[in-house]
Amino acid sequence: MQEIATHLQEEIAGLAPGDRLPSEHELMRRFGATRTSVRRAIERLEARFLLRRSQGAGTFVNRRIDYLVSQDGAPSLHRAVERAGATPRTFLIDTSEREAPEDIRDLLGLSAGEPCTRLVRLAYIDDQIATCAEEWIAPGVLENVAVSLRAIESLSEVLRGSGRDPVRAWSRAATDFAPAEMSARLELDETTPSWCLETFTRDSENGAALMFSRSWLRQDRVRVVIRFGGG
Repeated sequence: MQEIATHLQEEIAGLAPGDRLPSEHELMRRFGATRTSVRRAIERLEARFLLRRSQGAGTFVNRRIDYLVSQDGAPSLHRAVERAGATPRTFLIDTSEREAPEDIRDLLGLSAGEPCTRLVRLAYIDDQIATCAEEWIAPGVLENVAVSLRAIESLSEVLRGSGRDPVRAWSRAATDFAPAEMSARLELDETTPSWCLETFTRDSENGAALMFSRSWLRQDRVRVVIRFGGG
């Protein structure tokens, strides 16, 4: 099994993301191995995020992108994905005006009962579902945000278009289990952990609170990289 995994790892290093591997039957014939040995080798590489399996479609080469979190980087999923050489697509799932939880109200400087805009957005990287985010935007920051996001998918660019200069005040990253709603949207079972990335965004010009986001990212699509200082 280890020998099969080693050979397959060397082989997929020269393939492109999304390339399809031969079937289990073909691999059994090539390596003169049992189905159990081939499956265990594939499972090992899948656990290392080098392969991904799609039921009924096959096994494909997987590549994770580095999602860089740094003080000098804009708090933008689109920029992070494009910087990594991949293609982002973001879709607005839900928008509503409601009272935020107490901890988010405190960050945004809101009083009890004061509503703000809540967004739920789903993002794909190279046509593979990757992240789901809940975002709370302070009152008066954006008008008709749902309309703007249909024309410009990047919320960071929408903020810039409104005359804001969004910068990361702080971020917090951890491995955790997403709520049931987010797990379902990410097509994960509730026993599979995700990255949880929280970011508080301010306006660099006047320090005003702009938004708070909590994103859940599939670990087989994204590797969160945190950088402080130079380099």
